[in-house]
Amino acid sequence: MGADGKIMARAARKMREEAEARHEGFLQRRREIYQALPRTEEIDRTLRTTAGRIVAETFRSGGDPGRAIAALREENLALQRERREILSAAGLPACALEEEPACPLCGDTLYVEGQPCRCLLERTTAEQNRELSRMLDIQGQSFDTFSFQWYDNAYWEAEGSSPRENMEIVYELCANYAHNFGSRSASLLMTGAPGLGKTFLSTCIAQEVSAKGFSVVYDTAAHVFAQFERSKFGREDEAAEADVHRCMACDLLILDDLGSEMATAFVVSALYQIVNTRLMTGKKTILSTNLTPEEVGRRYGAAIRSRLEGEYQVLTFFGEDIRKLKRR
Repeated sequence: MGADGKIMARAARKMREEAEARHEGFLQRRREIYQALPRTEEIDRTLRTTAGRIVAETFRSGGDPGRAIAALREENLALQRERREILSAAGLPACALEEEPACPLCGDTLYVEGQPCRCLLERTTAEQNRELSRMLDIQGQSFDTFSFQWYDNAYWEAEGSSPRENMEIVYELCANYAHNFGSRSASLLMTGAPGLGKTFLSTCIAQEVSAKGFSVVYDTAAHVFAQFERSKFGREDEAAEADVHRCMACDLLILDDLGSEMATAFVVSALYQIVNTRLMTGKKTILSTNLTPEEVGRRYGAAIRSRLEGEYQVLTFFGEDIRKLKRR
């Protein structure tokens, strides 16, 4: 499991900016308190000299500063009590002159023992969800809001079940996939006509997997292929190269609307690179398409169809177009 480096860097930059703003705010509040309560500044100035006074007493006592340190400790405690009393009398909390970090685990350094702190990982997930929400209805779509009422109970002989029965199975598979996502998860091929819930369920998966701290990239196939082409043929197109790297390195890549793009030899090559490389590196992919597996094979070639049918779990969607049903 690894967070998206680009998004984590953006999250870290924002958190450092916020920490700097908090620090500036604290300095301003401290100046105001010192101005209103000058004795507090005198106390703080004395407390800050404690370390130097201990060193001086050590040399003065010939290496046995025990008594002097004890006396300094008592003096410091008395000064701290006095400061608390002054602040309390002014209606201020005892910690008014203490700068506390937003995260007690890392002290706002964002890292603990060289690893990203929980605060940074949580912010990265939030940033990732914001990025996902640019394309998806993150707020309105979840497994809890999914409804089966739009799927008919009438038996479809060609499919061997009703749309409702099939959707109950597909829903359960998608929910379990999201709940248990990890290194042993399969890649998915969602296939079926438009308006049957492929985007809705892939959105649910993206949201839940992202919330678990995995890096998720959700994009249309057309845009991803365009970025691959810009990266290959553009002159030092850093943005396109970064997008390609994210697509290849993320824990879960969701390509929506596969088949809507212009079919070219480059697109076929790019799709094979995505499918094959991510399988070899253990990365998971969800492909959503209105094409049948047979149509995928005719459009992208036997090699890609073989990889998909051999390595991907195929989820078939069928029924009436829900968008049309809602308009009625």
